[in-house]
Amino acid sequence: MNLKKLSIASVSAVALIASIAPTYAASMDDLVAAAKKEGQLTVIALPHDWCGYAGVIDGFKKKYPEITVNELNPDAGSGDEIEAIKANKGNTGPQAPDVIDVGLSFGPTAKADGLIQPYKVSTWDQIPASAKDADGFWYGDYYGVLSMLVNADIVKTVPKDWADLQADEYKNAVALAGDPRVANQAIQAVYAAGLSASGGDASKAAAAGLDFFKKLNGKGNFVPVIGKAAPLAQGATPIVLTWDYNALAWRDGFSGNPKAEVVIPASGVVAGVYIQAISAFAPHPNSAKLWMEYLYSDEGQLGWLAGYCHPIRFDALAKAGSIPADLLKKLPDPALYAKAVFPTLDEQNASKEVITKQWDSVVGANVQ
Repeated sequence: MNLKKLSIASVSAVALIASIAPTYAASMDDLVAAAKKEGQLTVIALPHDWCGYAGVIDGFKKKYPEITVNELNPDAGSGDEIEAIKANKGNTGPQAPDVIDVGLSFGPTAKADGLIQPYKVSTWDQIPASAKDADGFWYGDYYGVLSMLVNADIVKTVPKDWADLQADEYKNAVALAGDPRVANQAIQAVYAAGLSASGGDASKAAAAGLDFFKKLNGKGNFVPVIGKAAPLAQGATPIVLTWDYNALAWRDGFSGNPKAEVVIPASGVVAGVYIQAISAFAPHPNSAKLWMEYLYSDEGQLGWLAGYCHPIRFDALAKAGSIPADLLKKLPDPALYAKAVFPTLDEQNASKEVITKQWDSVVGANVQ
C-alpha cells in the first residue's frame, strides 16, 4: 500500500513531529519516578494468551506496582488500534491508548499520519535496522510464522499445506484468527495462502490469496467467524489459521483435550514481525516509555519467548547466553522455519491494500 496522500495540515503535523529529535532512554530513575507520578498505563489489543502477554503484563505490574495497567479491547486488530488513537486525540481518559502493538505495515502509515511519537529504548542498538524506524517512531518486538492449529479429535486427516484446505472433508472447518479487513494476522494468512498458490510470487500473492478464500468460501469450507481457542476446542472452527505462537500456546492450554496439532505449512511459510509504538497523544507518555523499556529488557524479551514468540533481541540474548536452557527446549524445531519468508515492508503494504479493500467484493464473507 502506498502511503496515504497527506493534507497540508497533516503534513505540517508530521513535519513538526519529525523535527523533534528522537527521545532516547533518559535516567531510569527519573523515568520511573515520572511514570509512577502518572500512575497509569493504557494498553490495547493484548490478549493474555497472545505471545505470553499474561506473564509480560504481570511482570510489569510486579516490577512497578504503583502503575495501574488499563487494558482495552484485548481482541482488537491492528487497524482497530490505529482507529483508537485517531478517535481519542483530544481524550486523556481511560479510552485513549498510550501504546500499540501492531503489524509491521501499520508503522510507516501511523508515522506519516502523525499518530505516533519517537522514543528509543536503551537496548535500541540490538534491534535489527530492518525491523525499526531509523527515527525511533516504531520498532519490531517479536515475530512468528503463520500456521494451522487443528483439532485432531475432529479432523481425521490433518492438512499439511494450504491447498489441502480446499478438500471436501474440511467443510465448515476453516477459520481465520481475525477479520482480514482490519487484522494484520488475518491479512498475512490470506497473503500466505496466496503465496503458496502463486508458487512463491510475492507480486501475485494478495490476489491469489483472495481467490483462494473465494473458492474456500464457495465450497463451504470457510467459517466466517474469528477463530479462537474455545471454538476450536468445541469443534465450531476445528482448523484455525493463526500465528505459530498462538497455536502452540492454545495447544498447551488444552492439555490434550482436545488433541491438537500445530502445522507449519509445506509452502507459503510467511513470517510476520509486529511492532511497538507510543501514541503521539499518549495521556501517560512516561509510563509508555517505561513500558517500552520493560518490553525490550531481557526480562520482557524472555517473557515473549516463553509465549513461543521469537523476540526481536533473540540473537543478542542467545549470544550472551541469557536464554534459560529449559526455555530453549520448549521451542519448536528450528528446521520447521527453514522455508520462512519475511515479506518486505513494500510487499506488506501492497498486499494489505489489496486484501483489505477487495475482501468484501472478491470473497464476500463478513468475518466477525
